[in-house]
Amino acid sequence: MQTVLKIPNYKIVALVVGMFMTFMIMIGRLGYLQIYLNDQFSIKSQKNFLRFETIRPPRGNIIDAHGTLLATNQPVHTLVWCGSGKQNALETCHTLLEKLSMIINKPLLEDAYLMKEMVLAERFHRRVVLAEDLSFDKVCQIEEMFPGCEQLCIETEFRRFYPYTTCASHVLGYLGNIKVAPSGCMGIEQEFEQDLKGQQGTKQKTINSLGKSLAVQTIQDALAGKDIQTTLDLSLQKLVEEVFPADYRGACVVMNPKDGSLVAVVSRPSFDPNVFLMPLMPDEWLHMQEGQLFLNRVFNVAYPPGSIFKLVTTAAALQEGIISPETRWTCCGHTMFANRKYLCQCTKTWGKDELTAQQALARSCNTFFYEIGKKIPIDTLARYAHAFGLGQKTTVHFPEKTGLIPTSQWKMKVKGERWWPGETLSATIGQSFILVTPIQVARLVASIFTGYLVTPRIVAHEPVVRHPLTIHTDTLSFLRDSMRAVVTQGTGRRMNRIKDLEIYAKTSTAQTSGLDKRKLGIQHLEHGWFAAYFSYKHHEPLVLVFLVENAGSSRVTAMLAKKFLLGYTQLMDDMKI
Repeated sequence: MQTVLKIPNYKIVALVVGMFMTFMIMIGRLGYLQIYLNDQFSIKSQKNFLRFETIRPPRGNIIDAHGTLLATNQPVHTLVWCGSGKQNALETCHTLLEKLSMIINKPLLEDAYLMKEMVLAERFHRRVVLAEDLSFDKVCQIEEMFPGCEQLCIETEFRRFYPYTTCASHVLGYLGNIKVAPSGCMGIEQEFEQDLKGQQGTKQKTINSLGKSLAVQTIQDALAGKDIQTTLDLSLQKLVEEVFPADYRGACVVMNPKDGSLVAVVSRPSFDPNVFLMPLMPDEWLHMQEGQLFLNRVFNVAYPPGSIFKLVTTAAALQEGIISPETRWTCCGHTMFANRKYLCQCTKTWGKDELTAQQALARSCNTFFYEIGKKIPIDTLARYAHAFGLGQKTTVHFPEKTGLIPTSQWKMKVKGERWWPGETLSATIGQSFILVTPIQVARLVASIFTGYLVTPRIVAHEPVVRHPLTIHTDTLSFLRDSMRAVVTQGTGRRMNRIKDLEIYAKTSTAQTSGLDKRKLGIQHLEHGWFAAYFSYKHHEPLVLVFLVENAGSSRVTAMLAKKFLLGYTQLMDDMKI
């Protein structure tokens, strides 16, 4: 019998194999989707009916030393139309909308775009904002006139509020990114952002296919931010703000010399932090930038100190034995060095007279200090300047400039040339390359009376940090007596007429360019300084520093200081009552 071999049908085999492979791929794909991507698709399915919203916590308050609110939160009421899901429901609400328009002073029925949005809101359970920032009176009217109306909803949230507008604006700062996540952009608002912002909460909403909210559940409660208590005294802050003209550029700082508490800080020009709580036009922002409104001149701008630096020069000369308290000097209006005449203006006021070292400082006699400059190396002078905290940051809680105390090594590194002896003469009177900040000057004056350098403080709970001053007590005593002589017989004698006020001061007119350029514009005029240590009756002593840019002379700052001190004495007397 002959065996018949069956030849396999390769088409059928290929079809079977293909179907088997397709089936296995489908099984693998289904397994991949059902098992490996299970969590991902579960989340996507939940997003079809779940919505998560962030709950913004109330931002912490900023208060002054006595608990007065400097930055807080105020309620903002928004009127919202909540769609009912009925297609023609809006047609029966014309009377309601007419009455509502009269309350919010907005013609709702005449706004075609708004009405279109409200129609869609009714159909798809959407929400439409009808009015923002409603007053409390209008909210009450709406609640009273439309009680139980499900389509009208008053939503209340909290917005940052600065009740004293420009007052202490550079210290407080402002908020940016308001719509998304408000955050501090400068000042305390920025430096203490983590404490002030609190912790956000989360709520979960369950919605249907049309977007209607079916249930709301709080997942995590919001935690309010911490309050920050500053060392500022609002009454003194407002006094300085009132005294310092708004059209001046400059700075003023009032500090407690014992613990470094900053009692008042003013920088001109200033700004209103409230303007950043609403959308700002580009041209407004550009104007602010061009005017340098955000520059804190107390900490972040360095100026030539002028005659205030003579306090450092005097201390250096006394301790190096170049002069003694008994040294006498006759000013002839100028002195010569390297065939160059160095001028002094004191003879125009007091005439040619023999001066003691104390009188030379009190009357700000330049030639006396030029003679010191002929005998003292610049590096020695710089060492004493650093001892008084100049040319270094105070480590206050704000961005600050280091300033500049030049040395021979610095000039060779930066300028590529040696230090010339004639430059030391200019340095002894606070000119040359020397630059300091107003806060450094305040700390310098404070150290003369306390014997230590204190770190400025803006927050009440901060620890007091002191560094011993490496200057002899006899030298400090001489500086104090000389500063007293400034107000009794020197350049600040107008201050001595304030009853019951004990004051020690130093004035300064600091050049910004050559004297021959004064007529070319106000930008070439001298800066005016006034620095003082004062106490009134039983009140704690304070340090006061005024700086006015391009004032032309120290008379401007002296007048501002006197006006402040008169206001201060009156304020202290009123507080007693």
